[in-house]
Amino acid sequence: MDYAGTQFHALRGFKPTRYTVHVNGPWCITFEFADGHAYEIDLEQYH
Repeated sequence: MDYAGTQFHALRGFKPTRYTVHVNGPWCITFEFADGHAYEIDLEQYH
């Protein structure tokens, strides 16, 4: 998941921890991990 250009990282201030992957311009996919799977997946616009 952490390859060049995705800016994969954990977001601060969330319990459980949410992660983000940049996909295009201000658009990111955010999600949580549980049991090795991604849950609560959202497409969000950050500016």
